[in-house]
Amino acid sequence: MMRPRFPADEAARQATLEAYRVLDTPREAAYDDLVAIAAAICDVPMALVTLIDRDRQWFKSALGIDGTGTSRDIAFCAHAILQPDDTLIVRDARDDARFSDNPLVTGAPNVRFYAGAPLRAANGQPMGTFCVLDDRPRELAPAQRSALEALSRQASRLMELHRISRELHLQIEERSWYEQQLLHYQQVLENENADLEEQSSTDPLTGLANRRAFSRTLDQAIAQAHALGSPLSVAIVDIDHFKSINDLHGHAEGDRVLQSLGAMLLSTEAARGRVARFGGEEFVRLLPDRVLADATRESEYLREAVAAMPTGLPVTISIGVAALQPGEDASSLLARADQALYKAKHEGRDRVCTSA
Repeated sequence: MMRPRFPADEAARQATLEAYRVLDTPREAAYDDLVAIAAAICDVPMALVTLIDRDRQWFKSALGIDGTGTSRDIAFCAHAILQPDDTLIVRDARDDARFSDNPLVTGAPNVRFYAGAPLRAANGQPMGTFCVLDDRPRELAPAQRSALEALSRQASRLMELHRISRELHLQIEERSWYEQQLLHYQQVLENENADLEEQSSTDPLTGLANRRAFSRTLDQAIAQAHALGSPLSVAIVDIDHFKSINDLHGHAEGDRVLQSLGAMLLSTEAARGRVARFGGEEFVRLLPDRVLADATRESEYLREAVAAMPTGLPVTISIGVAALQPGEDASSLLARADQALYKAKHEGRDRVCTSA
């Protein structure tokens, strides 16, 4: 028996075969149907779709032969792949030096006739064969040979289709994974941006809105008030003698007073952004839908509440209140409230003053 040699480019051929991932896959009706057609057309009892692996011949589909394959050394198909552009035909294996003492010839299934058309990958590499076998010597008619070669091409296309389908499936899965990662990173980025926005809009000591955030809220509220013709007031709150608190009791105590006042102011406003720390010991309240008298009365309540805060220190506040005038913008409104605050300070502190 003559053992089949390896093709010159065996490494590339083997890599191509493995890339198709057909080896050791379950039987499939599509291949079984092609094998049955080949056996019927060629009038033979045996037909195979085989793949030549490193040291074995594996049957993707088999008709008339038991088992899942043979060793490569005794495979007729291992000889067939050495001529990938042609069909190998052995009319009588007993008269062919390559196969006369082959176990497949001398014993079951007693092969006499063999015809194998190579299964070629898209890159031209032979992966195995589509073959028909008989236990008696014979010939193939030209039409039968053409049919066998056509069925071999069909089986090759089927393998190529499965390869492409599998790669597309993997690409879809990979794309889905990347899309999920992208969504995750987008969410992380959005959360981080939200945190940054929160940090850039919030006073870190009191948790109130800062001047920047309050300015946006005030501009929107003024625009709405002008559009609807509704009243709006602002109140600027300043802690009296705050420098003395820091000097006499330390900055930690001063911070505690600021936090206490911030918490009280926040508890008086349901809508976030309507109260803010304007800087230092100065705070500002936005009072929508309040005319000057209402805003002044609420400010008096706040002044009295602050004086009663259990801080352990004598803490009072001065407040300047201004009501929005027709056509007025934020800078003018705040300037008038600040003038009213200055008046409260000038008149002795711990009081509420209004802007004319």
